[in-house]
Amino acid sequence: MPATKQRPPTLRLEREHWERDEVVVGIDEVGRGAWAGPLTLAAVVLPTNRRINKVRDSKQLSRAQREVMYGRIIEWAEAWAVGHASHDECDRLGMSAAQRLAAQRAIDGLGIGVDHILVDGPWDFIGNHKTTCIVRGDSISLSIAAASIIAKVTRDRIMVAEAEHFPAYGFESNVGYPAPDHVAALSGFGPTTVHRRSWVFMDSLPFSAERYDRELTRKPQLF
Repeated sequence: MPATKQRPPTLRLEREHWERDEVVVGIDEVGRGAWAGPLTLAAVVLPTNRRINKVRDSKQLSRAQREVMYGRIIEWAEAWAVGHASHDECDRLGMSAAQRLAAQRAIDGLGIGVDHILVDGPWDFIGNHKTTCIVRGDSISLSIAAASIIAKVTRDRIMVAEAEHFPAYGFESNVGYPAPDHVAALSGFGPTTVHRRSWVFMDSLPFSAERYDRELTRKPQLF
C-alpha cells in the first residue's frame, strides 16, 4: 500500500523522554472540522520494551486497515484512553475549549501519571502539562500516530452508529464531515440532534432537528 513507501513514524522523541525516566504521552484528535458528532481525542503511552509494525498516521490507512491496527494498538500500548467533547459542548464552549476538555478527559482516563505530552499540531491546547507541539506529528511520532488511529476508529464507530438513527445523512461514509450526501440532507431536512449548531450556515437551514426526528418516527396513516 502507498503508506508503506513513506518513512514511518519513529520513537526518536519518545526515547528522549524515556532516557529521563519520564512517562510520555502521544495525543491526536479527530472531528474538529466535522459538522456533526463529537470532537474525539486519544492519548497513548507506548511500552519501552516492545515494538509493533505498520503503525502510520490514520489518514494513510484505509478504514479496514485502521480497524486491524486499532486492535493491535490497544493490546500493545502501556496505557490508552479516549476523551470526547460532545457536539453540544463544541457549540457551547467553542472549539478551543472543547479541545482542552476532551484532552483532559483522555489524559485522566489513562490512570497513570504523565510527565510530558507530544501533541499533533502547531499549538498547545493541553494547558496544564509540559508539552511539545509537532506539526504533522502523526507522521513523525509513533505514539501520536497510534493515537490518531485510536481516535479515528473510535469516532468513526460512533458516527456509523448514528447513521442508523439518521439514515439520510450518510454518516456511515462521511462520519459527519462535509460531503455531497450530507449537504443534500441538510438542505432538505436541516440539522439533526447530533449536529453542531454553531456553524453559521446552520441558521438558514429549513427544518429543525425536532422536525426531522418527528418525520423519521411518525407512523404511516392507513386511513
